[in-house]
Amino acid sequence: YPFTTIQPNIGVVAVPDQRLDKIAGIIKPLKITPTIIEFVDIAGLVKGAHKGEGLGNQFLAKIRESDAILEVVRSFENKNVSHSEGKIDSKRDIEIISFELIMKDLEIIERCLEKAKKENIKKFEILKKLKEYLEKEKLLWQISLKEEEKKLARELCLITIKPIIYLINTKENSHNWSLDKKYIISDLKLEEEISELSEREIKETEVKSNLDQVIKSCYNTLDLITFYTITGGKETRAWTLKRGIKCPQAGGIVHSDFQEKFIRAEVINWQKLVNISSWQKAKEQGSVLIVGKDYIVQDGDVIEFKI
Repeated sequence: YPFTTIQPNIGVVAVPDQRLDKIAGIIKPLKITPTIIEFVDIAGLVKGAHKGEGLGNQFLAKIRESDAILEVVRSFENKNVSHSEGKIDSKRDIEIISFELIMKDLEIIERCLEKAKKENIKKFEILKKLKEYLEKEKLLWQISLKEEEKKLARELCLITIKPIIYLINTKENSHNWSLDKKYIISDLKLEEEISELSEREIKETEVKSNLDQVIKSCYNTLDLITFYTITGGKETRAWTLKRGIKCPQAGGIVHSDFQEKFIRAEVINWQKLVNISSWQKAKEQGSVLIVGKDYIVQDGDVIEFKI
């Protein structure tokens, strides 16, 4: 409902992961801990948000703090739920949000340009290029930017460098969506009803939620991978890591000592561990690799860090 949210709602949700369950089935730990994603639900932006309309500046600042944007786009008719533009038009709504984000980024670039022109010509040239893209109403995350351009956009906390996933709030297959964008279709009214059912009722009605798909899509969009630790059999835990990170840095996520005092790590792919059905057997068979500081952690690795 428009203009009913002032303070952001924060939800921390577990990332669905069948691999974690299978690893735990082998290790039989006292505790199983999934990895998580934090969703910050802000109020909807309206036309003029970059000028502060509808508390726009406050909400745009919240977007700036995030790693990616999940944009919920209304595509359902309901006379009891008003729309700030008076009419349901999903593509127009997407364009409004894109325009507001672009205008806010242009405001930041304009402030930086004059200073860069006097102090840093290289930075000035990059800013000018980013400005040209935005003036053509292009979102920076959809453009193949050079690494130095991406780096500056992130340093300035530009919003349009953040990837966007569009969640179309409508009944399944009720619209023929042909957006040139990453999108998910979900009936959020149905999801609300499912959330109020017991596990027994869900089983009996055979109704299915697709929120797992939303969570996984966010995870993949951020180019994240999952690795696992088994902590001597006490806890089987999933951890989130940016793709391409080396083993000591991954260890630092688990415990600061694991990065500072890293010597080596023992690593096995989760599927191989499940197939062998025992960490000890896997070691005896030579299936557990001994890796050093230059090893790049792979999605699905089960790791024991040694310090």
